[in-house]
Amino acid sequence: MRVIVVGAGVVGTMHAWHAVERGHEVVQIERESEARGASLRNFGQIWVSGRAGGEELDTALRARELWEGIGERVPGIGFRANGSLTLVRDERERAVAEAALARPDAAARGYKLLTADEARALNPALRGDFLAALWCERDAAVEPRTAQLRLREALLASPGYTFLPDREVREVVGAGAVRDDHGEVHGGDVVVLATGAWLGGLVRELAGPDLPVRRVRLQMMQTEPLGEKLTTSVADADSFRYYPAYASPALDVLNAEQAQTPTAAAHKMQLLMVQRADGGLTIGDTHEYEHPFAFDTLEDPYDHLTKVVEGFLGRPLPKIRRRWAGVYAQCVDTSRVVHRQEVRAGVWLVTGPGGRGMTCSPAIAERTADELGW
Repeated sequence: MRVIVVGAGVVGTMHAWHAVERGHEVVQIERESEARGASLRNFGQIWVSGRAGGEELDTALRARELWEGIGERVPGIGFRANGSLTLVRDERERAVAEAALARPDAAARGYKLLTADEARALNPALRGDFLAALWCERDAAVEPRTAQLRLREALLASPGYTFLPDREVREVVGAGAVRDDHGEVHGGDVVVLATGAWLGGLVRELAGPDLPVRRVRLQMMQTEPLGEKLTTSVADADSFRYYPAYASPALDVLNAEQAQTPTAAAHKMQLLMVQRADGGLTIGDTHEYEHPFAFDTLEDPYDHLTKVVEGFLGRPLPKIRRRWAGVYAQCVDTSRVVHRQEVRAGVWLVTGPGGRGMTCSPAIAERTADELGW
C-alpha cells in the first residue's frame, strides 16, 4: 500500500510510523520545513492520570505502551517513565484525591495517595508546603521539541519513506491523491490529513463548515536549568477541575466551597510542570476557547504559576528562558478522543485530540491503521 500523510506533527508522524512498520510505502508532506504547531509547544507529557475511564483511558494506556517501545528503539525522543505527583494543599483537595483512589480503574493508572514526606522522598526537589500528593505511576514524558525530529530520522532509514517539506497540499484530485502548491500530484491508496489546528482552507472545503472541532489556545513558559533533578512531573489540585477522571461528589464540594484564585479562574488554569532534558522546567498552562484569540501573551497567568511553583519547590524559580502560546485542535464533544472522518473517497481527516495529542498519538494512529486495513 502507498500512504500519503499530510502533516508532520506528532499525529501525522505516528501515522507515518505505523504505516512504515506495517511494510507500506509512505510519502509525508509538510507545509513548513518542520512542524511548528502544538506538537512542539506542549509539555511532552504522556498523561494517563486524568483521562476519562473507558475509551480515553484505554487509548492513553495503549499509547503509553507504544511510546515506551518506540523510546527503546529511538532513544533520542527522550522517553522516561517518570510518573507524576498531583500536590494537594488542604483537606478538600485531599478528598478529591481519595475519591480518585476509589475508581475501579485506579490500579491501571498506578494511583497511590502519598503523605507529604513520602512525596518528598520520591521527588526531593519538592521542599515547599503541601499536605499530600496523588501519585500516578503510569505517567511518562518525552522531549516535544525533538521527538518528531528523531522519529523522522528513524523513518528516513526506511527506503519506503519519503519526507517532502515546504509543500502545502491544495487539492484532492482523486481517490487517494492530492496536489501540492508545487503543482505535483501525490497518488496513493489512502491519504491521511493530520493537519492539527489548521482547520481552514482545504480542511474546511473537504469537511464542511460544521466540522465538530474547535481550536484552543494556551500559554506556557520554560526556565533555565533548575540545578537539581525533578524526578516526577508535577501538577496542582486545580488540575482536578479540568480532567474527567477526577469527577466526584468530593470535586463538587471543592468547586462549590473553594474557588480558584481570580487569575486561575479567569484563564482556566492548572499547574503542569515537567523537567526537560537540559534541566529546565516547562510550566503551564491556560485555556482560551473564544475566537479570535489574542495575539499577545499575558503576564498575570505567569505570575500565578510562578507563585504556585515556588510554593511547592520552597525556592525561587530559575530565570524564565522563554514564554510562548500554542493552539491545538479539540473535538467540541470533549469525550471523543479524536475526530476521524473520510472527507473524500480514500481521504481521511484525523484531528481534534485536544490536550491528548502528545499522549495518545501512537494509539490514535494505530487505530487508524487497523480501521483502514493497513
